[in-house]
Amino acid sequence: MSTHIEASEGDIADAVLLPGDPLRAQHIAERFLENARCYNRVRGMLGFTGTYRGVPVSVQGTGMGQPSLSIYATELFRFYGVQKAVRVGTCGALRADGKLREVVIASGACSDSALLSQRFGRLHFAPVADFALLNAARLAAEREGVPCRVGLVASSDLFYDDNENWRLWAKYGVLGVEMESAELYTLAARFGRQALAILTVSDNVATGEGIGAQERENGFDAAARLALEAATALPAQSAGNDNPGSKPAECGV
Repeated sequence: MSTHIEASEGDIADAVLLPGDPLRAQHIAERFLENARCYNRVRGMLGFTGTYRGVPVSVQGTGMGQPSLSIYATELFRFYGVQKAVRVGTCGALRADGKLREVVIASGACSDSALLSQRFGRLHFAPVADFALLNAARLAAEREGVPCRVGLVASSDLFYDDNENWRLWAKYGVLGVEMESAELYTLAARFGRQALAILTVSDNVATGEGIGAQERENGFDAAARLALEAATALPAQSAGNDNPGSKPAECGV
């Protein structure tokens, strides 16, 4: 048990999907996992463990923004020995040709967050995805016929950016903006784990297009499926802690 996750040893699988919205975590568990059991309700940040194609998988809500994601990813890596973490979320396309509901597989994540400067000072760190996970997701997208792009995203601390800093990122080829992936990639590097972000375009910052809140919550099954396929396609490649195993908790979905 950690400060923000009430799971016992063995409750959480090697591979964990990380949506920001806890209700999306519940949707993924109910829609894709077999024999899903809830292991966390602290602060309403739901977490579940079940199996996907016979492989144990967990799904844990993280909240919005890098500080919130940082809490849950750190505890999952440090206290529960999670080896593979795949963020499943949304992003705003930064280019006019970015299509709503298109999937972006984030090869790396730029950021304006003070979290990076607190760690590295005047140094610069490039948070990047695990290549094996990324390639597995890309191959799954080809098999499933899911339209996707692979490229950079930006993790911003600002949801409402009055200064329109996104325009500079767009100029340098960044595909989308969101709020969590850079911290996930940085923590995975710190703990020697594998991480990936698979994002569905929910709006286009350049054109002003967007979709409704209900579809944001549970309308992105294609990305969740790619995340599950990637997370279960290959064994963990960890330089970190030993795997504590996976054992379902008692409370049901």
